[in-house]
Amino acid sequence: MPNVLITGCSSGIGRALAEAFKAAGYDVLASARRKDDVIALNQAGFHAVQLDVNDATALKALAAHLGELDVLINNAGYGAMGPLLDGGTEAMQRQFETNVFSIVGVTQALFPALRKRKGLVVNIGSVSGVLVTPFAGAYCASKAAVHALSDALRMELAPFDVRVMEVQPGAIDTHFAKNAGAQAELLINEQSPWWPLRDGIRARSQASQDKPTPATVFAADVLKAVQQSQPPRLLRSGNGSRALPLLAAWLPKGLLETVLKKRFGLNGSM
Repeated sequence: MPNVLITGCSSGIGRALAEAFKAAGYDVLASARRKDDVIALNQAGFHAVQLDVNDATALKALAAHLGELDVLINNAGYGAMGPLLDGGTEAMQRQFETNVFSIVGVTQALFPALRKRKGLVVNIGSVSGVLVTPFAGAYCASKAAVHALSDALRMELAPFDVRVMEVQPGAIDTHFAKNAGAQAELLINEQSPWWPLRDGIRARSQASQDKPTPATVFAADVLKAVQQSQPPRLLRSGNGSRALPLLAAWLPKGLLETVLKKRFGLNGSM
């Protein structure tokens, strides 16, 4: 029975992926950071692992216990919303620790297990790393970094027959928008120079739920790609996952920025 370790399985994409792979006959190791979520995953029939993806000691212990691994899905992450200068470097650090640094840390810890099985690393990026929008700069930057490190890892792991697949979801029906909205509300305050534009900030935090694709459909797409004899280097799935990168590639940069500024209330002067 092939096995798969999926990070960030408490809800949303991670939980949908865990269910899809379990139904396909995989031995699913589903990780979550909070103890309550681990208990819920165990009750659902998964081999749940309590894991903070930024905890090097926990990763070392997991690697020693695991031994061999067929598929690693680096899914854990979150979206920090709001003006870049409101969040500052502290918000950027938190965003990159979870969305970027953890991918390197988890993959590094589990590389020996993946090498034994000539396994596959799946990194969950986002179309937001391709088409950058205002009020999501930290998130967009982190996902662009995921795309870059995925390309580098693919080449560096090739001599060991460990493959790397990058996934760029579009709008997926998850709790992402709710969580992003809560993050944005914590940041929005009357002292911010962007306070008059708070409706635009709120609109961006909810943009991922614009006609979203069900998480089950997305998970089925990922499973199908993983099961191919030669998994693709890049998989796009979900509403907007193909159209938005095309817009970013073909529209003149100035025109694209004009459209986005108008969409999020940045076309005036303050």
